[in-house]
This record gives sequence, structure tokens and C-alpha cells, in this order.
Amino acid sequence: MRDALILAILAVCAAVALFHPWIGIMGWTLVSIMNPHRYSWVASDLPVAAVIVVATLIGLVLTRDRVRFFVSPVMVVLVVFAAWMCITLPASIYPSTSYPMWKQVMKIDFMIIVAAMVLTTRKHIMALAWVLVCSLGIYGVKGGIFTIATGGGHRVWGPPESFIEGNNELALALVMTIPLMRFLQLQMKAPLARHALTLTMLLCAVSALGSQSRGALLAILAMAVVLWTRTRHKLVSGIALVLVGAALIAFMPGEWEHRMSSIADYEQDASAMGRINAWWMAWNLAVDRPFGGGYDIYWPEVFARYAPVPDDVHAAHSIYFQVLGEHGFIGLGLFLLVWIMAWRTAGYLRRTGPLLPATQWTADLGAMTQASLAGYAVGGAFLSLAYFDLPYNLVLLVVLARQWIAEKGWEREAVAAPTPGATRAVSPPVST
Repeated sequence: MRDALILAILAVCAAVALFHPWIGIMGWTLVSIMNPHRYSWVASDLPVAAVIVVATLIGLVLTRDRVRFFVSPVMVVLVVFAAWMCITLPASIYPSTSYPMWKQVMKIDFMIIVAAMVLTTRKHIMALAWVLVCSLGIYGVKGGIFTIATGGGHRVWGPPESFIEGNNELALALVMTIPLMRFLQLQMKAPLARHALTLTMLLCAVSALGSQSRGALLAILAMAVVLWTRTRHKLVSGIALVLVGAALIAFMPGEWEHRMSSIADYEQDASAMGRINAWWMAWNLAVDRPFGGGYDIYWPEVFARYAPVPDDVHAAHSIYFQVLGEHGFIGLGLFLLVWIMAWRTAGYLRRTGPLLPATQWTADLGAMTQASLAGYAVGGAFLSLAYFDLPYNLVLLVVLARQWIAEKGWEREAVAAPTPGATRAVSPPVST
């Protein structure tokens, strides 16, 4: 029954994508973020993502929906970063074993570009936000309930064979999703729906803490601080955040507290020292090889040449040192520039959105995206999630919202579906 339901949903997405490619983007996002086919006996080995991608590309030719191409500074940097990774691939230490990850990363970047072409309305942007929230929210709700039921004594894991399979990676993904849930909640008027999202956010927070990830704890603190600074009622929200945080921490068992307290004693922690050793390896490798070492550099022979402790082999466990070791200083510079420009784009939405009632939702999106990016910037410092889809989808959301403002999307959509008694909005001034 489960297999039939999963296959039916994916088949419908692929079929509809032939005529409405934006539906294909939703199907692709569901598959790449949630990985529902990993829970199916039949679909787990089928190329479901490839089928949806092909259907979406065919839909670009067949559709009567609006398809547009625009130039965004953030997207330009993302394309240049992707091009740089194409250059570093043949220069890799192990090109053949680096190829599978290169192919996966290129698919993600390519579909982000396609999504920017076909997601042209507020409805599309909101749909993408909902797909992201639902794809990860289901793991947050499930993990939160599991953590409560077990008293926080067991770790919460993600879908197998995915970027977020590990407990640390899933926790960071949930931390980044909480502000996106808050954004959707701000657009709701029905009390029951708002309460349901509040409960979902709490369960996601419980699940993230239940992963027993120290990086996730730092990420959730960074996210919460930025989230608080972006709220309208700081006193009330600040008290609420402190009370909820204290209650969640009090619920966790002594084992969790002991593990979190080890952050201050990282010199005594073998895992932490192994990460630092991997960071030095990445730095030394990048100094020696301007193009980096490629995606597959975590081998004894590489550590023997570049690491201070040659026999302590670890993954990078940091988005920054991961990119540095794999693509060199130029790759790291482009990677950082993507997030800096995404932050600035979100800031533009925060400033411009409040100028009109019709664009207020973009201000909420910008504010909450900055909270998500803060969590990614801090939590990602301790995790190898440089190529995970979710952060790039956050970039896509703010880029689409800014373009919607630039095109005066509220006017176009009002003409397409006029509301009786509606008044024509005045365009806000453009700010930089």
C-alpha cells in the first residue's frame, strides 16, 4: 500500500509536469529533500528523480505557462561556482570516484536554475515553501514524538542514503526549516492552522535536540537569536523563546547534558580533535593544490601527505573546510559569496516588503530566511553539508521573491485573477 501511494504521487507529478513544469519542480524538491522513495521496496532503486527531471524539461517545451529568464547576481555567482566545480573535477586527486558527487551536485544546481525559470508567481513561491516544510517537517514531527516517548535517550536519524541520513545532518536541516515554518505561519489567519504549525515547530526543535548533535545546539541558538531580532514583539517572543528553550533542555537526559557540555572541552574530545585535524588537512591541501583535491579526498594517503596527524582520517565536518579542501580557495570564495549575497537579498526583502500590503509577505520571507541561513552558517561549520539542497532552495526563494517585486507581480496576478472591489497598488520605490 505504501509503495503504491509513493509511486502514484511521483507518477502524477511527472505526468502533470509535462504540461505544468512548475509541478515537476515540486516533485523534484519532494524527492531530493524528503527522499520518500527510500521507504519503498519497489521505488527505492528506480530513477524516480530522473523521470521527474525529464518530464519537467519536456514540459518547458510543451507548456503554455509563463517561462522566463532573468539575471540575478546571486544566481550568477551560483552558476560561476558550478562552473568552477566543473574545472576542479578533472584536476581532482581521484577524478573517477569524485564524479558521482559532481553529478549529484550539478543536478541540484541545474534544477535550481530551471526552477528560477518556471516559478513565476507568489503561488509558486508559497508552494515551494510548503513542499520544503512538509518534506522535512514530517521527520521533525516523527523525531520529536520519538524523542518525547523515549525521554531523549536515543538519537534521531534521517532517511537512508541521503544528505540528511546522519543524526547531525537531520538536526541542522530541521533547525533551518523552523524559520520557514514561521514564515508560513505568518501568512495564515486560521487559528487552528497556526496552532498546528506552532506544535510542528516545537516538535522539530525537540527532534533537533534529540539528535544529540552539538553542532545542532549551536545552530539552533544562532537561529533563535536571529529569529528573535526579526520578530515584531521582541519582549513577548524573547520570553517565550527562553521559556521554551529552558523547558526543552530540562527535558533532556543527563547523557545529553554531558555531551553538550563537552563543547567547552573540545581538546579532550577525540571527535572534535579529529575534525580539527581534517580542517588542517583541507587547508594544507588547498595551499598545495589551487584547484583543491576533488570531492573524494578523505583517504589515508591524502591525510598522510597533508594532515598534522596522518593516521586520524575524518570527513571535513565543516561546509567551509569541505569546500576549501575539495575546490581550493577560489571555490571557497565563490561558496561564501553565494551566502553573503543571499543574505543581502533577504535583507532587501525585509526593507522593501513593508512598503506595500501586497508585498509584506516578502519581508516575512526575507527575515525568516536570514534566520535559516544563520543556523546553516553556524551549524554548517561542524557538518559536511555544503551541497545539501535545502540551503540552495532558500536562496531560490529569496531570489524569486525579489524578482516578483521587480516585475510587480502583484499587479500581474491581480490582472490575471481580479478580486471584486480590489484597489490598484502603488509600486514601491526600488532600494538597494
